[in-house]
Amino acid sequence: MARLGIILHGVTGRMGYNQHLVRSILAFRDQGGITLQSGEKLEIDPIIVGRNGAKMEELAKKHGIQRWSSDLNAALANPDDTIFFDAGTTLMRAELLSKALDAGKHVYCEKPISDDLQVAIDLARKARRSGLKHGVVQDKLFLPGLRKLALLKDSGFFGKILSVRGEFGYWVFEGDWGVPAQRPSWNYRKGDGGGIILDMLCHWRYVLDNLFGEVKAVSCLGATHIPRRIDEQGKPYDCDTDDAAYATFELDGGAIAQINSSWAVRVRRDDLVTFQVDGTHGSAVAGLTKCWSQHRVNTPKPVWNPDQPQTIDFYKTWDEVPDTQAFDNGFKAQWEMFIRHVVEDAPWPYGLEAGAKGVQLAELGLKSWAERRWLDVPALEF
Repeated sequence: MARLGIILHGVTGRMGYNQHLVRSILAFRDQGGITLQSGEKLEIDPIIVGRNGAKMEELAKKHGIQRWSSDLNAALANPDDTIFFDAGTTLMRAELLSKALDAGKHVYCEKPISDDLQVAIDLARKARRSGLKHGVVQDKLFLPGLRKLALLKDSGFFGKILSVRGEFGYWVFEGDWGVPAQRPSWNYRKGDGGGIILDMLCHWRYVLDNLFGEVKAVSCLGATHIPRRIDEQGKPYDCDTDDAAYATFELDGGAIAQINSSWAVRVRRDDLVTFQVDGTHGSAVAGLTKCWSQHRVNTPKPVWNPDQPQTIDFYKTWDEVPDTQAFDNGFKAQWEMFIRHVVEDAPWPYGLEAGAKGVQLAELGLKSWAERRWLDVPALEF
């Protein structure tokens, strides 16, 4: 059995712990490794690294992880470990990835890769020059609901795509009346890398680019709807960055996308995120796992009449797209793609260049909000 050593940094946070450590890396371990194209089994051997050694030791004991450390430099110096992964804070990410590249490690990370576009571009260029493998998590492309949307698109179901409408978000409790907040307080502090525009427009860039057409222009309005919240220690703090974003995008090919993102919205839709795609031949609505479609021959013909109750049950006029294949955890599926890219040189389209494009759109979204105008999204040079 072959072995692959992976340095995991930032796996005590919600996403790093649940999706990357438990449901991806440890899931590979529990299934006996990854079967390579050659038929050989690849053992995944992680080392978890963080500043708090006691916390690392506790986490390692809980999950039967053999290796842990509070010394990142020592971990990077170990030639037996090949990949460095980071799911820590945005403001530390570029420096950590640069250090890992200097140590000769392939790098894989969460997004955003930085809060500064030039830093993100420089990092992508450095990774390219190094000849090492590099990647950024593009998890929403691996959601079953969006994979079904991609299947419909690739089959020609939509005809010409006209528009995309996305709704993302949920009510994040303020923490001031007995219900603790379900997001960390740094999300609402600009100095800590917070803000929903920086967070979510990085996601919407790769979703739109890969599924519906490259983003050519953006108009974005941000808001801080809840200006004061309670932190993890029960103390009030001022929110100095956006908790909602209302953005419109022009896509290559002529489609228009509108995506609302908010941590101050109550959900009355099919899921925490939904995308409706309307085309000349058909439409579809997808959430995290499910997808419904409506072809033009099945489209009802409503007539506007405000004097009569609506007689059409619009929900019943859509058909659910069936599960025609088994979908693994999206983070795990992308981890396997990247591991195969490193070990077998398998195809990999999500390098740090994709991460830089996400930072670019977030930066332009913030500038559009500040200047109250449309902005073009120019091609980046790497």
